[in-house]
Amino acid sequence: MPIYEYRCKHCGKKNEFITFRVSEPVQEVCKFCGSEGIHRIPSRVRVRMSEETRLERLADPSRLGSLDENDPKSMAKWMKAMGREMGDDLGEDMDVDAMVEEAMEEESKGGIDAGGSAADDNF
Repeated sequence: MPIYEYRCKHCGKKNEFITFRVSEPVQEVCKFCGSEGIHRIPSRVRVRMSEETRLERLADPSRLGSLDENDPKSMAKWMKAMGREMGDDLGEDMDVDAMVEEAMEEESKGGIDAGGSAADDNF
């Protein structure tokens, strides 16, 4: 089944339309705001793997070689890679780049201790 993806020029959200045939017409109207100003974007190719294969790939130690849990950029890169591996789009609600910027600002202000948690000034 073909999946067609469109981005709305008005609200910026991604719309997916599933058809049973390539020849079936797609109603090009945003599902979120009703705008007709949407444009087609290239769809990701999805490869089906068994759950076992995906879990084996996630557990592969060679995939963790460049991971530094104290570096926000390294963690963001790892999160994106794991999301792709599981076939999940992190979505609009989870902006990893913004989370990295926020963590780096906190770190530069001295708000994060060496363990990675917010500093507690009560002691």
